[in-house]
Amino acid sequence: MEAVLAQSTGFFRERPAAAGLASAFSAVWVHRMAEQDVPPIVITPDATIDLQWIDGRFRIAGPDKEPQIERPPAGSVIVGFRFRPGASAGWLGVPVGEIVGGRLDLGEIWGTRVRELLDRVRAAPDLAAMVRQLENVVGAHTEGRDAFDPLMGRAFDVIDEGLPPETPLVPFLQRHLHLSERTLRRRFKDAFGYGPKTLDRILRFHRYRRLREKAGDASTAVLAIEAGYADQAHLIRESRRLTGITPRALA
Repeated sequence: MEAVLAQSTGFFRERPAAAGLASAFSAVWVHRMAEQDVPPIVITPDATIDLQWIDGRFRIAGPDKEPQIERPPAGSVIVGFRFRPGASAGWLGVPVGEIVGGRLDLGEIWGTRVRELLDRVRAAPDLAAMVRQLENVVGAHTEGRDAFDPLMGRAFDVIDEGLPPETPLVPFLQRHLHLSERTLRRRFKDAFGYGPKTLDRILRFHRYRRLREKAGDASTAVLAIEAGYADQAHLIRESRRLTGITPRALA
């Protein structure tokens, strides 16, 4: 059976995180699989980390450096809490470099402490009620915790917006953030799981995808340059590395 991109199958909805979660999370999403014939799904790297509720347990997904294939059961429901860039390490209490590419039960990170969250989750009459309950449970653990790293949040935003053409990435970040190269790389690995250049590659590709969604019939070659690629061939190579398919197939 051919694999499909994650959000192209089943029911997927996302909304901004409510006030009680916003100090550590940017969004809450729900992905419900079809009741039958669920194909393997491809998770493409997007520089995000999610706390997920699935099959009665919490797990941590990401960050990813390459495509991941998952095979969720038919009819399964995943409720996700997407961390703000630079917040997951503080919330989880572990450097993100230790969980790159993982799909880890929260108990593997927290041990018996995970029971504090699990013991608060009760049966709910419907999906909407379950999502509200999970928001309350995760929000109660988030309240009062200073998880967000503002410097790394700013670094993420700078890269996401795109640097001026021909600007060397690491020296630019060193000047902008007032960090030595050694400290910069350590902070990036702790906050994002990988270094500045890998984050730049991933965010540049998603910048292209945002441009593609808004641009209608615009030339792929033009959008590639606008997103920060050297040319269309550069975009195609990166698309294959990050998604396994070409930009045309992705569209």
